[in-house]
Amino acid sequence: MGDMTNSDFYSKNQRNEANHAGEFGCTLQELRSLMELRGTEAVVKIKETYGETEGLCRHLKTSPTEGLAGTAADLEKRKLIFGKNFIPPKKPKTFIQLVWEALQDVTLIILEIAAIISLGLSFYQPPGEGNEGCGTATGGAEDEGEAEAGWIEGAAILLSVICVVLVTAFNDWSKEKQFRGLQSRIEQEQKFTVVRGGQVIQIPVAEIVVGDIAQVKYGDLLPADGIFIQGNDLKIDESSLTGESDQVRKSVDKDPMLLSGTHVMEGSGRMLVTAVGVNSQTGIIFTLLGAGGEEEEKKDKKGKMQDGNMENSQNKAKQQDGAAAMEMQPLKSAEGGEGDDKDKKKSNMHKKEKSVLQGKLTKLAVQIGKAGLVMSAITVIILVLYFAIDTFVVNKKQWLPECTPVYVQYFVKFFIIGVTVLVVAVPEGLPLAVTISLAYSVKKMMRDNNLVRHLDACETMGNATAICSDKTGTLTTNRMTVVQAYVGDVHYKEIPDPDSIPAKTMELLVNAIAINSAYTTKILPPEKEGGLPRQVGNKTECGLLGFVLDLKQDYEPVRSLIPEEKLYKVYTFNSVRKSMSTVIKMPDGSFRMYSKGASEIVLKKCSRILNAAGEPRIFRPRDRDEMVKKVIEPMACDGLRTICVAFRDFPSSPEPDWDNENDILSDLTCICVVGIEDPVRPEVPEAIRKCQRAGITVRMVTGDNINTARAIAIKCGIIHPGEDFLCLEGKEFNRRIRNEKGEIEQERIDKIWPKLRVLARSSPTDKHTLVKGIIDSTQVEQRQVVAVTGDGTNDGPALKKADVGFAMGIAGTDVAKEASDIILTDDNFSSIVKAVMWGRNVYDSISKFLQFQLTVNIVAVIVAFTGACITQDSPLKAVQMLWVNLIMDTFASLALATEPPTEALLLRKPYGRNKPLISRTMMKNILGHAVYQLTLIFTLLFVGEKMFKIDSGRNAPLHSPPSEHYTIIFNTFVMMQLFNEINARKIHGERNVFDGIFRNPIFCTIVLGTFAIQIVIVQFGGKPFSCSPLQLDQWMWCVFIGLGELVWGQVIATIPTSRLKFLKEAGRLTEKEEVPEEELNEDVEEIDHAERELRRGQILWFRGLNRIQTQIEVVNTFKSGTSFQGALRRQSSVTSQTQDVTNISSPSHVSLSNALSSPTSTSAAAAGHPRREGIP
Repeated sequence: MGDMTNSDFYSKNQRNEANHAGEFGCTLQELRSLMELRGTEAVVKIKETYGETEGLCRHLKTSPTEGLAGTAADLEKRKLIFGKNFIPPKKPKTFIQLVWEALQDVTLIILEIAAIISLGLSFYQPPGEGNEGCGTATGGAEDEGEAEAGWIEGAAILLSVICVVLVTAFNDWSKEKQFRGLQSRIEQEQKFTVVRGGQVIQIPVAEIVVGDIAQVKYGDLLPADGIFIQGNDLKIDESSLTGESDQVRKSVDKDPMLLSGTHVMEGSGRMLVTAVGVNSQTGIIFTLLGAGGEEEEKKDKKGKMQDGNMENSQNKAKQQDGAAAMEMQPLKSAEGGEGDDKDKKKSNMHKKEKSVLQGKLTKLAVQIGKAGLVMSAITVIILVLYFAIDTFVVNKKQWLPECTPVYVQYFVKFFIIGVTVLVVAVPEGLPLAVTISLAYSVKKMMRDNNLVRHLDACETMGNATAICSDKTGTLTTNRMTVVQAYVGDVHYKEIPDPDSIPAKTMELLVNAIAINSAYTTKILPPEKEGGLPRQVGNKTECGLLGFVLDLKQDYEPVRSLIPEEKLYKVYTFNSVRKSMSTVIKMPDGSFRMYSKGASEIVLKKCSRILNAAGEPRIFRPRDRDEMVKKVIEPMACDGLRTICVAFRDFPSSPEPDWDNENDILSDLTCICVVGIEDPVRPEVPEAIRKCQRAGITVRMVTGDNINTARAIAIKCGIIHPGEDFLCLEGKEFNRRIRNEKGEIEQERIDKIWPKLRVLARSSPTDKHTLVKGIIDSTQVEQRQVVAVTGDGTNDGPALKKADVGFAMGIAGTDVAKEASDIILTDDNFSSIVKAVMWGRNVYDSISKFLQFQLTVNIVAVIVAFTGACITQDSPLKAVQMLWVNLIMDTFASLALATEPPTEALLLRKPYGRNKPLISRTMMKNILGHAVYQLTLIFTLLFVGEKMFKIDSGRNAPLHSPPSEHYTIIFNTFVMMQLFNEINARKIHGERNVFDGIFRNPIFCTIVLGTFAIQIVIVQFGGKPFSCSPLQLDQWMWCVFIGLGELVWGQVIATIPTSRLKFLKEAGRLTEKEEVPEEELNEDVEEIDHAERELRRGQILWFRGLNRIQTQIEVVNTFKSGTSFQGALRRQSSVTSQTQDVTNISSPSHVSLSNALSSPTSTSAAAAGHPRREGIP
């Protein structure tokens, strides 16, 4: 089903329609065209065709109050006729495609070509026996039979290339699979509330069918198109479809159209689902867009609306969607160009900066790659020159035509050696290690209740220096219970006895709470005996309903008497009002309004209060001040949330102007004030202590009043009495950070944030301002890395702005989840600490791998280089190098990247953005081990034959059989790497490298596995691996030298790093290199394919080429005296380059970011450069 392209899907539905049109009173096509209409047009159309929404419900065989019956047969039939609510995802890349991509690696291509030439030449027998005269070409080779042996090396190289490619492809494939698994996991977790058979139930979004009655409420992301049939004060943010940021007010008689993919910003109600999946507005757009490219799939934070089908090119979709496409056109132009919007969105979706780690790694890898390139070039040149001088100058040989193949074979051999040096030098294992490490972490973090939506968030979290957390539900349990109350002039410290409250007050109280709360909020009996009652819906309202039950009253009868449809007007809660009110019509035609909200806000609007007899008495401002002092502040200091419940009666005529909120919400009568306790989660204080110990500042940002917030912050351990800290209210915070004109000033924020611990009564914009202020601050030398938690729709901007946004999995709204990077599936603060631990672990894993990899790189390159220069032949053969490369890169990255985290990670301060990747200690280890390995290998190379009493392997002729001598060198080299891999497990200079080794089965398996394969290669590898079998004592020596690595590691650990001032650190990201945001958006591609950029060395060439072109242009310009900018403009029009000039610091050096000039870009595309469409 998943592979079915949208158009087949569509045409199939049309066939079905014909058969079933009789069963339902309207066809798929009619509903689709209905959903194209907006506003009054739609209302008119519904009236004309169906005669009101009830008529449409009848046509679709559903009831506006009871919903569908929910029988399996009926649901299946609806799915068949109107389609399922899912957009078929894009086909994943096949394994073959991934193999093809892996083959695009430049170094591998060079190797393949060299191997094929070498193979071809080995089968070519020069005519005649004239080749004795061809220099040192022949020697011991004749005995072996040149032709038989010659092809083996070429074949072996090809085979190893195949190995490398398969491993790479497999890794990519499993990464893709994991990503899809994660995606579907997120999708399955997305549920929506519908009414079926009179019961309100939650079903997965994919199960929604046409005809369902769905309940929509504040914070929902609409999963399908529908028509609004009943509700109050519904406001929708349709910017994802129209690009208009204003909220659209929906009403049954003016604009009842609700579209999928839009966000409910306020209010609640019910909608009749009329279009699902590919037939919904979002689905149609996805179909027309050919369902967004794959890049978007990774970046777009769209959970459900993931991907339609890429293969459906736009035209195909248009021909087959005929009518739909035609109808779509006006929508697109009218609604401000969906296409542009997509592009705009793509650039905004991109996270602020390249993840810290990728930035450092790309830089490092490019540096290493350049060095490797230089080394390999020098190696080839030296070999060729030496051979030429030796043969033609010293031995005075003639270049005879019949000798050409022999000489060419030599040159090919030299070339292969050069390429091998390059292969070993380029650490293509780096991107792999990062991917493996992140993928492994993400998988494991699932168990720790962290659902990671963006891979790099996991690693950024390790660098976090500040966490701005919500209070409700994150630090507290989000189980609200009323524990104190002020009713009838008495302050009760526990739940009052029902008899002590006057009957009038009691009736008002029960009605006010039961009616003036969402009807979806309920208290259900506990799931298991003796448990706590289950709270469903808004937790604060649950607390109030619980209070009604504690007073031995019941709220159900009140609600059945006044069902939701009878509510006259509802002012829903939002962050501006901070209160909620509901108006009902009384039997005598007058109106009564019930209100509840934050006590200091609602009490300001009260002019009366019910006394001990249940009669209203005057409530003056000074009474209010006294009440705040005597009742509200003591409650707040106990960490309670205070809620005031009030009411007001209005006459029947004249009917009040309900839109004039200020007048309506005034002159209230206070019924009671309650104190609601939301206990701190038991594990939070410990988690916060861990954060503080790890150098992370925790700040609490909450909408509660300041005393409540302070009390809870003390309980959590965010603030300790006697410390120097700030607790501010939103108003005061704003007053302090704004200048006279009311603009926010960074230096004012800088005065506040370092000491700020609690921000109370804060609005979502305050949260965003604070996060932005901390991130942009330059007051501390490290750029702060901020994590934010949020659950409400209004937290979206702050979650997006933060380096890592955590959304609550249970209490969070869809909007918050969309904006977040990590979803906390258990809403628990201590899961954030786990995320920090995993993030730091990723960082350390990469460093471990680097330490290991660079040692091998340095040694292998130096050995191959010097060996080639001194003995005209690399001691490590091409195939051996490829094997070493495989164990170093792929296996080691697996082994070292999957180390489980330990609590010890939380005992150090976070690494900053500009801390180098390779610390001094690591540099000491790398160089120290390199010295040990080089000393031993060179000793073996030059005096090894004497030590082991064997034939020397140096200066062997072209196709001579493998020598024991070189086999011992190869074997010793691999043994040293294996034992050094154990050393690499610790990077902070710890002594015990075996600590916790058995907790990582992957590591043990890989080390033992590599050892076993190495034995097989040496004993039975023969000619392809240039190995000759070794005796037991020789093996013992090899292992012994390898074991020496562990001893040597202890020696290195003894040298104090502080003495080694001369050691440079590497892989540092300087401040200047953090790419400015504007550039990022234009050039997402270069950043995003950091890893690929690495593998495609050619980009460096193109850049060099471009720089030279630009410099020539510049010089010419200065000669001719025209303006520099003009020249650039002229140049770009001449070569039509896709470039943006990032900084013109001095005219002689222009940095062009990702400049690919037209002449070369064709070869770039051919070499598999990932050009992305849609970038200007």
